[in-house]
Amino acid sequence: MTSFSKDNLTKLVGGFKAGLKHAFAVTREQDALSLDDLALLERVADAVIARGMAAPATVFLESAGPMNFLGSQALHFLTPILDLACKTSEIEHVARLLERRDAIPRLIALIEAKSALQGTSPR
Repeated sequence: MTSFSKDNLTKLVGGFKAGLKHAFAVTREQDALSLDDLALLERVADAVIARGMAAPATVFLESAGPMNFLGSQALHFLTPILDLACKTSEIEHVARLLERRDAIPRLIALIEAKSALQGTSPR
């Protein structure tokens, strides 16, 4: 039977605290976006601007932004079906990008900047 001395209890509590240190953290440290990620965001922003959909896209992205992780998981789930229309690597790239919290605000900023350069208002 294990004895509960002060040292053993201190080690046990210290290990417990270390294990829970980041258990409820909201944000985590992430690497910067790669060049491929930035290129994908640029392509999406260019496509939105070319179609004149800056305002609706901005509103949609801002309202659906908090659920981007759920969207990424849906993409992972639907990859076998979407593979008929797109490359699997592209679908997985978009899904990995949506898992990041900073991807949607970055895309919104790109759309707003590109629409401002063209003289149209995104809102």
